Amino acid sequence: MDLNIIWFLLVGILIIGYAILDGFDLGVGSVYLFAKFKERDIARNSIAPVWDGNEVWLITGGGALFAAFPMVYATAFSGFYLALILLLFALIFRAISLELRNNFQSESTKTLFDWVFSISSIVAIVLFGVAVGNVLSGLNVDKSGNYVGTFFDLLNPYSILVGVLAFFMLSYQGTVWLFLKTEDEFQQKVKNWAKIYWSGYLILFVICTLLTYVLHKNLFHNYLAHPLMLVVPLLALIFMLASIIRIQKNQALCAIIASSLSIAMVILTAYLSLFPNLIIAKNPAYSLNIYNAASSQLTLETMLIIALIGMPIVLIYTIYSYRVFHGKTKIEEGY
Repeated sequence: MDLNIIWFLLVGILIIGYAILDGFDLGVGSVYLFAKFKERDIARNSIAPVWDGNEVWLITGGGALFAAFPMVYATAFSGFYLALILLLFALIFRAISLELRNNFQSESTKTLFDWVFSISSIVAIVLFGVAVGNVLSGLNVDKSGNYVGTFFDLLNPYSILVGVLAFFMLSYQGTVWLFLKTEDEFQQKVKNWAKIYWSGYLILFVICTLLTYVLHKNLFHNYLAHPLMLVVPLLALIFMLASIIRIQKNQALCAIIASSLSIAMVILTAYLSLFPNLIIAKNPAYSLNIYNAASSQLTLETMLIIALIGMPIVLIYTIYSYRVFHGKTKIEEGY
């Protein structure tokens, strides 16, 4: 296994880590408005100690992509420039609404911040999903790696469908997190939400997989060449089923573990279908892969040493923070 493949795997691990961890607090935001006013305090308090730490995985992933595959980073940022600006604003407004809400006494002002928090969370989820849909379907890239399409080219039906899948997937993860952190009447309410979002998650995963086979057969080349890889999407379905069964049995910890593993398998299914490409161009000759878009071997080697030092620190910090704030969330906790 060469350095390019190792970095392909490391970037994938960081993307999966971010999707699982920030996925549940984005998901909490997307279902937040369904809760009663007092219940919203519990929902917010459940993510308050960890949401900003979760975003370290996004920054680390972006840094890893820039260091290992700078051409991919440049093409993605030029192609998704307007979408990334919208994403940045969504994340900023989300953070502001979380931080400032309880500095006001007026219920109407707090409700306004609630709406901002929820809408910005949904926008962020859908934008992430649409971006993934475009990477899978291919971008209009020239031979220099520059994106030559328009913003509206990114809003194609396939990519929007992937965005909707991301919405249901992370909203489900958010409901499972709330199921873990709440109790009594609110927990039962969240349990009912989980069933709805799980149904959408499962149905859209199947539809997107079938549609991908019809529209983008090139993404199945790796799976047809190595049929053992089909165990990955199969595991995604198994973990989805395991998660909803654990919720029915009121086993919240097992449910969040299974839900997180299902997200990991769904993303891995898509990520492995790209290999060795990272950005597929409409003209295959212009696609960016782990070799023509990579940094020098010296850079990859140096960055690998830094990653082997830094990633365990991020992992230890993440485990420690979740250990400190484990257990049910009370209304008086958090912000």
